Amino acid sequence: MKVRYFAWLRQRTGVAEEEVEPPAHVRTVGELARWLGERHPRFGEVLAAGGAVRFAVNQEYADPDTPVKADDEVAFFPPVTGG
Repeated sequence: MKVRYFAWLRQRTGVAEEEVEPPAHVRTVGELARWLGERHPRFGEVLAAGGAVRFAVNQEYADPDTPVKADDEVAFFPPVTGG
């Protein structure tokens, strides 16, 4: 699975993207995020604060209950603001 981090989340993880093989119990975006938070504690801190991260699976907006598969691309990014 390819995981991509955008904007300041990239700084929290120290990588722009990575290939991962999550354990079998990781079946949704939310479970993936929690597992990645264990791998990248500073990313985990952001997730624990709530609301500051958005998700996409295969370039489509997703929510924490969206299923993920081994060949998916999952992206994490902060909310987009405009002005």
